[in-house]
Amino acid sequence: MKKTVCFDFDGVIHSYTSGWQGEAAANDPPVPGIVQAIRDIREAGYKVVVHSTRCKSCQGLLTVNRYLRDNGIQVDGCSAEKPPAVVYIDDRAICFDGDAVGLLEKINTFSPWNTDCK
Repeated sequence: MKKTVCFDFDGVIHSYTSGWQGEAAANDPPVPGIVQAIRDIREAGYKVVVHSTRCKSCQGLLTVNRYLRDNGIQVDGCSAEKPPAVVYIDDRAICFDGDAVGLLEKINTFSPWNTDCK
């Protein structure tokens, strides 16, 4: 059985430079290099699943699938729920390093890679 790598959609695949425009709008280009990265990951034998809260509605799921198709991004599935995976790739995550003491500081100073707030 293939191991799964789970990608967030907005800010990881869809560059999300315009911010939230509604579940039916995904008009920004892909993140540079992400198309090839996903291709490489799949060719290495991993199953790639896209996770997005957009996928909770039919319109949102259609938007994500259309975006992937229109940008030549092949994945093995899309889901509103996070599937079991060996790793989750998300622009709004803090990697837990076993030290709970510093979490509040990491939360208070966090900003996604594509914001000017770094």
